Amino acid sequence: MLSSLPLVMEVSPQLPAKTVAEFIAYAKSNPGKITMASGGTGSASHVGGELFKLMTGIDMLHVPYRGGSPALTDLIGGQVQVMFSPLPESIGAIKAGHVRALAVATVARSEALPEVPTVADSVPGFDASTWQGIGAPRNTPAEIVERLNKEINAVLADPKIKERLAELGSVPTPMSPADFANLIAAETEKWGKVIRAANIVVK
Repeated sequence: MLSSLPLVMEVSPQLPAKTVAEFIAYAKSNPGKITMASGGTGSASHVGGELFKLMTGIDMLHVPYRGGSPALTDLIGGQVQVMFSPLPESIGAIKAGHVRALAVATVARSEALPEVPTVADSVPGFDASTWQGIGAPRNTPAEIVERLNKEINAVLADPKIKERLAELGSVPTPMSPADFANLIAAETEKWGKVIRAANIVVK
C-alpha cells in the first residue's frame, strides 16, 4: 500500500447547493435532472457516485468521460452538475474556485482541505476513496516481498514525500503485505456490491 486518495464531492458553481444536505434536497426536488460526471464507467468516481445514490435514494444521470480531466472541464463549464473526483485530480480547480467542494468522501476530513466537511456528516457511514499500491507476481519469495515492503514504507515515512503527497491531497498509508491483502479483499467485496446494485457493466 502506498497511499489513499479521498474522493471529493464537488459541484458546478452554477448549482445553488452549498452543502451535501442542500444538494440532496435539490436533487430530490429535481428528479432526473442532475447529471453526474465520472472519469469512465466503473471508475472510482463512478462507483463513488453510485454509492451516494444508493445511500441517499436520489436520482442522478451518469455521464461517463474518457478520463477525469475532460469530466472536470465540463463540470467547470456547467455541462454537468456533480462529480465524485479523486482529490489530487481536482484540488487545483477547487482551490482556484472553479468548482465548489461540498464534502470529502472519507470518514475524516482531508488535511489538504481542512475546512471542507465530510459526506458522512450528512450521510452517516458514507466512505469512498481510492488507493495506490504495488503488487508482485504471485510466486515472488516472501523475503523479497518483505524487503520491498520495508523499503517502500521507509520512503513513505520521509517528511518530504509525506509533504508532497499531502499537497496533492494524497495520504501516505503504509501497511504490511498481509494488511494490504485484507484491504484488497474488503474493497473488492464492498465495491462489488455497489457494482451489482447499480448494474454497472463495462463494455
